[in-house]
Amino acid sequence: MNRDSPPLDDIAKRIIEQLQEDGRRPYATIGKAVGLSEAAVRQRVQRLSDSGVIQIVAVTDPLRVGMFRQAMVAINVEGPLEPVADALAAMSDVPYVVMCGGRFDILAEVVCVDDASLLELISGRIRTVPGVRHAEAMLYLRLRKDSYQWSIP
Repeated sequence: MNRDSPPLDDIAKRIIEQLQEDGRRPYATIGKAVGLSEAAVRQRVQRLSDSGVIQIVAVTDPLRVGMFRQAMVAINVEGPLEPVADALAAMSDVPYVVMCGGRFDILAEVVCVDDASLLELISGRIRTVPGVRHAEAMLYLRLRKDSYQWSIP
């Protein structure tokens, strides 16, 4: 959904809230909660998905799947941001890339198996992307909150 898209109606917002609580919640259960039939919920979820408003995915805990080193890499870029952001987004161990304002141009979350992998990723791959002027890693020591639930206006 882009800024030109019409706002979501109350039922769409309630469906999204239901899915944020449990992405595997049955459409019949969602239907009871929002006052629609199972088929109507299925159609609305499909439209929300097709339009890019929602994605339904399995979210893993990196530690439980053997990825023991996580970090946020703050990057300063010389020149246009988009080619650098695109190069980072193409890396399989970089699940999150955002162009931002402020002290850094790009923030990239990285997930690796260990410190040696992190070193190779930052030194051998991220810092060699054309346009990267500076990359600073902030290691995650303990994750306090990781939520995909937020209020929809």
